[in-house]
Amino acid sequence: MSVAALALLILGLGLAAWLAARAKAAAFASPGKARPHSLPGFHGWYVALWAVLPALLFLAVWAPVSGNLVMQAVNESPAAASLPPFEMQRQAILTEAREVAEGTRQAAFNPEAEALSPVYGAAASRYATIGTVVALLLAFAGGGYAFTRVSPAFRARTRVERLVMATLLIASLIAILTTLGIVLSLLFESLRFFSMVSPIEFLFGTNWSPQTAMRADQAGSSGAFGAVPLFWGTIFIGAIIAMIVAIPLGLMSAIYLTQYASARVRRWMKPLLEVLAGVPTVVYGYFAALTVAPAIRDFAVMLGIPGSSESALAAGLVMGIMIIPFVSSMADDSIAAVPQAMRDGSLAMGATTSETIKKVLVPAALPGVVGGVLLAVSRAIGETMIVVMAAGLAANLTANPFESVTTVTTQIVQLLTGDQEFDSPKTLAAFALGLVLFIVTLLLNIVALRVVKKYREAYE
Repeated sequence: MSVAALALLILGLGLAAWLAARAKAAAFASPGKARPHSLPGFHGWYVALWAVLPALLFLAVWAPVSGNLVMQAVNESPAAASLPPFEMQRQAILTEAREVAEGTRQAAFNPEAEALSPVYGAAASRYATIGTVVALLLAFAGGGYAFTRVSPAFRARTRVERLVMATLLIASLIAILTTLGIVLSLLFESLRFFSMVSPIEFLFGTNWSPQTAMRADQAGSSGAFGAVPLFWGTIFIGAIIAMIVAIPLGLMSAIYLTQYASARVRRWMKPLLEVLAGVPTVVYGYFAALTVAPAIRDFAVMLGIPGSSESALAAGLVMGIMIIPFVSSMADDSIAAVPQAMRDGSLAMGATTSETIKKVLVPAALPGVVGGVLLAVSRAIGETMIVVMAAGLAANLTANPFESVTTVTTQIVQLLTGDQEFDSPKTLAAFALGLVLFIVTLLLNIVALRVVKKYREAYE
C-alpha cells in the first residue's frame, strides 16, 4: 500500500474513532446523571487524535527510512554485483530498476536494471508491508487506549486544548527557526566571503567587477568587489525614483477614495487599484522594457541628453506604479481611522474640505502613512525582475536617470545563475549582498513599526 493510501486509511480510522468516542460521550449527558466535564466533541477529538497522530508521525519518519532500506537491500543483493563502479552509472541503473518495478517504465534499457527490478520490487513490497502493519497497529493501539479513558470525569477538553496550544507553539517556533536559519546561512557564507575580500573594499569600494579568472595567471584574477554602485543603484531606483512616483499618487488616491469619492465609486475603484499589487512583476518588467524604456530613450534624445535603452528612470517609474497600492492602502486605512468628529469639527469651524484634509486628517494619519511608505520602500529595494529587464546590468555610479544602472538583487541573480561552486569570491559575494539587503529591509521594517507605535493617536 502506498504512503498516500495508507495516510487516507488512517484518517478514515480517525473519523471512525471520533464518531465512536462522541457517541459514547453523548450517553453521559442523559437525564438524572451528573454533568460530564467535557462535551462529546472534545472526547471525539481526543480519541481521534490519539488514533491519527502517532500513525502519521511514524509514516513521516518511515517513508525516507524505508527508501534507504530498500536501496540497501538492492545493493546487497547478488544481482547488484555486476553494477559498474562509476557512481553516476550505478545511480542511473538503480533508477531505471526502480521505475520498472514501480510500473512507470515498461521495459528496462540496461540488462542490469532488468535483473534488479524484481529485487527492488520485492524489497519495496516487504518494507511497505512492515510500514503498513506498524502504522495500523499504532492507530488501533492509540485509539483503543484513548477510547478506554472516555468517562464523565475525564478532562478531554483540557487535553485537546493543550495539544492545540502545543501545535500553535510549534508553528510559531518553525517560523522563528526558519528566520534564524536564513540569517545563519547568510552570515556563515558572508564570513567566508569577507575572509577573501576586505569588508572595507566591499562596503566602500566603487568598482564592481566580480568576474574572477579561472587561473591565477589570468588577467583580472583578483576581481573587484566594491559594492557602492550596487547600493546606489538600489537606492536610486527603489527609494528615490519609485517613491517620487508612488508617494504622491498613492496618497492622493487614498485621499480621493476616503474623502471625495462616493460609495459607489469607491466600491469599484479601490479593488481596481489594488489589482496592481497582484500583477506579476515579470509583467511589469515586460511593460517597462517594451513600452516605458523606449519612450524614455526617445525623450532623452529629443532633449539632447545621452541615454540608454535601459535606464534607471524606466525601472523606477514602473516600480513606483507597482507599489502604489502599498502606499494607498496604508494611507486609506489610516485616514479612515481618524474619527469623523475631528473632520466635522474642522468643517464646523469654517475650514474647507481641502483645509480639513491638509491640516487635520493627514497630520492625524501621518504615522500610518509613514509606516506604509517605509514598508513600500523595503518592498521596492527587494524587486528584481523589473530592474533586470528595464535597468540593465551595468554597475554605474551615476545620478543620470537616463543611464543604465543595476541593483543588489539583480547582481545576486547574476552571480548565482548557472552551475556555481561556492568556493570563490564571485559566488560568495551574492551572500554578502543578500546579508546587506536583509539588514537594510529589517531596519526599515523596524523603523516603520517604531514610527507607527510612537506617533499613533488613540481616539475614543
